[in-house]
Amino acid sequence: MIEHVHKVQYYETDRMGVTHHSNYIRWMEEARVTFLDAIGWNYARLEQQGISSPVVSVQGDFKNTTTFDDAVVIKVWVKECSGVKLVVSYEMHNQATGQLVFTGTSSHCFLGQDGKIIRLQRSFPEFYQALQDQKA
Repeated sequence: MIEHVHKVQYYETDRMGVTHHSNYIRWMEEARVTFLDAIGWNYARLEQQGISSPVVSVQGDFKNTTTFDDAVVIKVWVKECSGVKLVVSYEMHNQATGQLVFTGTSSHCFLGQDGKIIRLQRSFPEFYQALQDQKA
């Protein structure tokens, strides 16, 4: 499990002073970038290998609010990796209080340079194994 910390910015809050719900999706992406860096497969390396991994679905549950200047610890891990589909899980906590604020998943497929779906086990076994090693 990899952790990423995001500090809530003023512009991310709404008129009520709480973080606007749309920002949690952005934080999922930030955490996913940190996750890929940590396992040695950052986006630059993926692109050099000709791999893209578009988001095909996102799910989230809001548990508690966050506000300006809160630090949010985002835990990231692989929930499922079939080699064609990747499901990443996220759990966000207020760093100061430990309170759970959000849980969610994002689902991804893998495409080659031609835009066709690739099977990681065959085409990129090292990347596939790195993802398998991060399953919780």
